[in-house]
Amino acid sequence: MKLRIAFFTAFLAGVGPSQGVEGIAAFTPGARVLFQGDSITDGNRGRSADPNHILGHGYVFVIAARHGAAFPEAAVEFMNRGVSGNTVLDLEKRWEKDALELKPDLLSVMIGVNDNGKGVPLDVYEEVYDKLLTASRAANSKLKIVLCEPFVKPAETLNPGILQRQEAVSRLAQKHAAAVVRFQPIFDSASKRVPASYWIWDNVHPTYRGHQLMADEWERVVREFWK
Repeated sequence: MKLRIAFFTAFLAGVGPSQGVEGIAAFTPGARVLFQGDSITDGNRGRSADPNHILGHGYVFVIAARHGAAFPEAAVEFMNRGVSGNTVLDLEKRWEKDALELKPDLLSVMIGVNDNGKGVPLDVYEEVYDKLLTASRAANSKLKIVLCEPFVKPAETLNPGILQRQEAVSRLAQKHAAAVVRFQPIFDSASKRVPASYWIWDNVHPTYRGHQLMADEWERVVREFWK
């Protein structure tokens, strides 16, 4: 017991075998961290138990690899259930199996780009999203929730539908006491240094460089929210 407490104290202080990695208080020892969303979260993840591919090849992989290597004693379990092409309506259909039954201690969700592209009404988007978060909180009153705003490739004028969904996510984050990660400003700022295509190769999917930006911002926000 004393060893476990000593480890957690060091963990919060950011002391790990991988120098330069600062601990995240939300990643408590033995915690289950679940990422949900569409193709950006999916990251072409494997559907088997193959540990080389199970988390995909995006920001989820970066976060899990960095903290899993730095703090192996914490035994944090990272899970990815993103599915390419999903809208919030698709999440609703599989929420019981791919979220509630997994019993996460921390739930991170990013959904909305496909809702905008497929014409899911804004009020339906927010209502169903709210329903999923309410069910998750009911299943675990201590659940930590992270909501990631959808984003698109930086342009002079932001798609109004995406902007409205970003605003909806902010409202939901406030209602559910969740951390909110705003990726759009990060990509907008980075695209002032080099062309936006360096970070996002089509209109919505990040390159490996863009996924690194996402991982860094996600960690920064979560670290600050749960100090």
